[in-house]
Amino acid sequence: METVPVLILDPSDKYRPDHKDEQQFRNYENAINIDRVKKTYYDMHTYQTYHFVQDRTQHWTKFNHTELTVMEALEKLNALVDESDPDIDLPNSVHAFQTAERVRAAHPDLDWFHLVGLIHDLGKVMALYGEPQYAVVGDTFPVGCKPSDSIVFGQKSFRGNPDIDNPNYSSQLGIYEEHCGLDNVIMSWGHDGRDFKVVYNENK
Repeated sequence: METVPVLILDPSDKYRPDHKDEQQFRNYENAINIDRVKKTYYDMHTYQTYHFVQDRTQHWTKFNHTELTVMEALEKLNALVDESDPDIDLPNSVHAFQTAERVRAAHPDLDWFHLVGLIHDLGKVMALYGEPQYAVVGDTFPVGCKPSDSIVFGQKSFRGNPDIDNPNYSSQLGIYEEHCGLDNVIMSWGHDGRDFKVVYNENK
Protein backbone atom coordinates (compact mmCIF):
# COMPACT_ATOMS: atom_id res chain seq x y z
CA MET A 1 0.00 0.00 0.00
CA GLU A 2 1.33 3.41 -0.93
CA THR A 3 1.98 5.78 1.96
CA VAL A 4 0.51 9.23 1.46
CA PRO A 5 2.10 12.05 3.47
CA VAL A 6 -0.24 14.18 5.57
CA LEU A 7 0.32 17.93 5.52
CA ILE A 8 -0.31 19.52 8.91
CA LEU A 9 -0.85 23.27 8.88
CA ASP A 10 -0.43 25.54 11.87
CA PRO A 11 -3.72 27.50 11.98
CA SER A 12 -2.16 30.11 14.25
CA ASP A 13 0.61 31.02 11.79
CA LYS A 14 -1.03 34.18 10.44
CA TYR A 15 -1.81 35.35 13.98
CA ARG A 16 1.74 35.21 15.30
CA PRO A 17 2.91 38.51 16.84
CA ASP A 18 5.93 38.76 14.54
CA HIS A 19 3.54 39.08 11.58
CA LYS A 20 2.24 42.43 12.86
CA ASP A 21 3.72 45.77 13.79
CA GLU A 22 3.14 46.71 17.41
CA GLN A 23 0.79 49.57 16.51
CA GLN A 24 -1.47 47.17 14.60
CA PHE A 25 -2.55 45.37 17.76
CA ARG A 26 -5.67 46.28 19.73
CA ASN A 27 -7.27 48.18 16.88
CA TYR A 28 -10.81 48.88 18.08
CA GLU A 29 -11.81 50.90 15.03
CA ASN A 30 -11.50 48.73 11.95
CA ALA A 31 -10.63 45.18 13.00
CA ILE A 32 -12.13 42.46 10.80
CA ASN A 33 -14.46 41.37 13.62
CA ILE A 34 -15.11 44.86 14.99
CA ASP A 35 -18.92 44.50 15.15
CA ARG A 36 -18.63 41.47 17.43
CA VAL A 37 -15.94 43.13 19.55
CA LYS A 38 -17.95 46.34 19.92
CA LYS A 39 -21.13 44.48 20.91
CA THR A 40 -19.25 42.51 23.57
CA TYR A 41 -17.80 45.68 25.12
CA TYR A 42 -21.08 47.59 24.93
CA ASP A 43 -22.87 44.68 26.64
CA MET A 44 -20.12 44.57 29.27
CA HIS A 45 -20.37 48.28 29.98
CA THR A 46 -24.17 48.11 30.08
CA TYR A 47 -24.68 45.10 32.34
CA GLN A 48 -21.64 45.21 34.62
CA THR A 49 -23.10 47.27 37.44
CA TYR A 50 -21.79 47.44 40.99
CA HIS A 51 -24.44 44.96 42.17
CA PHE A 52 -23.89 42.65 39.19
CA VAL A 53 -20.22 42.37 40.13
CA GLN A 54 -21.12 41.60 43.75
CA ASP A 55 -23.47 38.86 42.59
CA ARG A 56 -21.01 37.26 40.15
CA THR A 57 -18.21 37.37 42.71
CA GLN A 58 -20.36 35.58 45.26
CA HIS A 59 -21.48 33.04 42.65
CA TRP A 60 -18.03 32.09 41.36
CA THR A 61 -16.06 32.22 44.60
CA LYS A 62 -17.98 29.30 46.05
CA PHE A 63 -15.58 27.20 43.92
CA ASN A 64 -18.20 24.50 43.48
CA HIS A 65 -18.64 24.42 39.70
CA THR A 66 -15.94 22.01 38.60
CA GLU A 67 -12.43 20.81 39.35
CA LEU A 68 -9.96 20.73 36.46
CA THR A 69 -6.26 20.28 35.96
CA VAL A 70 -4.49 23.01 34.01
CA MET A 71 -4.37 20.83 30.91
CA GLU A 72 -8.05 19.92 31.22
CA ALA A 73 -8.94 23.61 31.44
CA LEU A 74 -6.77 24.38 28.40
CA GLU A 75 -8.51 21.63 26.45
CA LYS A 76 -11.88 23.17 27.31
CA LEU A 77 -10.67 26.48 25.89
CA ASN A 78 -10.49 24.74 22.50
CA ALA A 79 -14.24 25.47 22.42
CA LEU A 80 -13.94 29.20 23.17
CA VAL A 81 -13.21 32.13 20.86
CA ASP A 82 -12.85 35.41 22.78
CA GLU A 83 -15.48 37.76 21.33
CA SER A 84 -13.72 40.84 22.69
CA ASP A 85 -10.39 40.22 20.95
CA PRO A 86 -9.80 42.25 17.76
CA ASP A 87 -6.52 40.46 17.01
CA ILE A 88 -7.32 36.76 16.90
CA ASP A 89 -10.24 34.61 15.86
CA LEU A 90 -8.98 31.24 17.06
CA PRO A 91 -9.72 29.12 20.15
CA ASN A 92 -8.30 30.60 23.34
CA SER A 93 -6.17 27.49 23.89
CA VAL A 94 -4.06 28.60 20.90
CA HIS A 95 -3.60 32.03 22.47
CA ALA A 96 -2.50 30.41 25.75
CA PHE A 97 0.30 28.43 24.12
CA GLN A 98 1.28 31.38 21.91
CA THR A 99 1.65 33.57 25.00
CA ALA A 100 3.65 30.98 26.92
CA GLU A 101 6.01 30.43 24.00
CA ARG A 102 6.55 34.14 23.44
CA VAL A 103 7.30 34.63 27.13
CA ARG A 104 9.73 31.71 27.04
CA ALA A 105 11.51 33.17 24.02
CA ALA A 106 11.85 36.57 25.72
CA HIS A 107 12.64 35.26 29.22
CA PRO A 108 14.06 31.73 28.93
CA ASP A 109 15.24 31.62 32.55
CA LEU A 110 11.93 32.63 34.16
CA ASP A 111 10.00 29.36 34.17
CA TRP A 112 7.34 30.79 36.51
CA PHE A 113 6.67 33.47 33.90
CA HIS A 114 6.18 30.81 31.20
CA LEU A 115 3.52 29.23 33.41
CA VAL A 116 1.78 32.56 33.97
CA GLY A 117 1.63 33.03 30.19
CA LEU A 118 0.06 29.61 29.79
CA ILE A 119 -2.62 29.96 32.47
CA HIS A 120 -3.40 33.68 32.33
CA ASP A 121 -6.74 33.19 30.57
CA LEU A 122 -7.95 29.96 32.20
CA GLY A 123 -10.75 31.89 33.89
CA LYS A 124 -12.46 32.14 30.52
CA VAL A 125 -13.78 28.61 31.11
CA MET A 126 -16.62 30.41 32.92
CA ALA A 127 -18.11 31.05 29.47
CA LEU A 128 -18.42 27.28 29.03
CA TYR A 129 -20.44 27.04 32.26
CA GLY A 130 -23.17 29.49 31.33
CA GLU A 131 -21.56 32.89 31.94
CA PRO A 132 -22.09 35.39 29.09
CA GLN A 133 -18.87 36.57 27.50
CA TYR A 134 -19.46 40.16 28.64
CA ALA A 135 -18.83 38.85 32.17
CA VAL A 136 -15.80 36.79 31.20
CA VAL A 137 -13.57 38.40 28.56
CA GLY A 138 -12.19 41.85 27.79
CA ASP A 139 -10.49 44.55 29.84
CA THR A 140 -11.52 45.22 33.41
CA PHE A 141 -12.51 48.59 34.88
CA PRO A 142 -13.55 49.94 38.30
CA VAL A 143 -17.24 49.84 39.19
CA GLY A 144 -18.96 52.09 41.71
CA CYS A 145 -17.63 55.30 40.17
CA LYS A 146 -17.68 57.30 36.95
CA PRO A 147 -16.07 55.31 34.11
CA SER A 148 -12.87 56.70 32.66
CA ASP A 149 -12.83 57.83 29.05
CA SER A 150 -9.67 55.73 28.61
CA ILE A 151 -11.78 52.55 28.84
CA VAL A 152 -12.24 50.76 25.52
CA PHE A 153 -15.05 52.52 23.55
CA GLY A 154 -15.16 55.29 26.18
CA GLN A 155 -17.94 56.67 28.36
CA LYS A 156 -20.51 56.54 25.55
CA SER A 157 -20.52 52.74 25.83
CA PHE A 158 -21.85 53.04 29.41
CA ARG A 159 -25.00 54.99 28.51
CA GLY A 160 -27.22 51.96 29.14
CA ASN A 161 -25.67 51.18 32.53
CA PRO A 162 -28.12 52.09 35.34
CA ASP A 163 -25.25 53.02 37.67
CA ILE A 164 -24.68 56.10 35.50
CA ASP A 165 -27.99 57.49 36.80
CA ASN A 166 -27.19 56.66 40.42
CA PRO A 167 -25.41 59.57 42.16
CA ASN A 168 -23.74 57.13 44.56
CA TYR A 169 -21.92 55.43 41.69
CA SER A 170 -21.57 58.10 39.01
CA SER A 171 -19.34 60.75 40.56
CA GLN A 172 -15.60 60.86 39.94
CA LEU A 173 -14.82 58.95 43.15
CA GLY A 174 -18.19 57.26 43.59
CA ILE A 175 -18.13 54.92 46.59
CA TYR A 176 -14.37 55.39 47.10
CA GLU A 177 -12.20 57.84 48.97
CA GLU A 178 -9.20 59.51 47.39
CA HIS A 179 -5.99 57.47 47.83
CA CYS A 180 -7.98 54.50 49.17
CA GLY A 181 -5.64 52.07 47.39
CA LEU A 182 -6.31 49.42 44.75
CA ASP A 183 -7.04 46.79 47.42
CA ASN A 184 -10.26 48.67 48.11
CA VAL A 185 -11.32 49.19 44.49
CA ILE A 186 -13.92 46.80 43.05
CA MET A 187 -13.24 45.84 39.46
CA SER A 188 -15.67 44.54 36.86
CA TRP A 189 -16.11 40.76 36.92
CA GLY A 190 -14.18 38.66 34.43
CA HIS A 191 -11.59 35.96 33.94
CA ASP A 192 -8.78 38.00 35.52
CA GLY A 193 -10.65 38.44 38.79
CA ARG A 194 -11.72 34.81 38.78
CA ASP A 195 -8.13 33.61 38.25
CA PHE A 196 -6.90 35.78 41.12
CA LYS A 197 -9.61 34.43 43.42
CA VAL A 198 -8.79 30.82 42.51
CA VAL A 199 -5.06 31.22 43.12
CA TYR A 200 -5.68 33.15 46.36
CA ASN A 201 -8.07 30.45 47.56
CA GLU A 202 -5.56 27.69 46.75
CA ASN A 203 -2.87 29.47 48.77
CA LYS A 204 -4.99 29.87 51.88
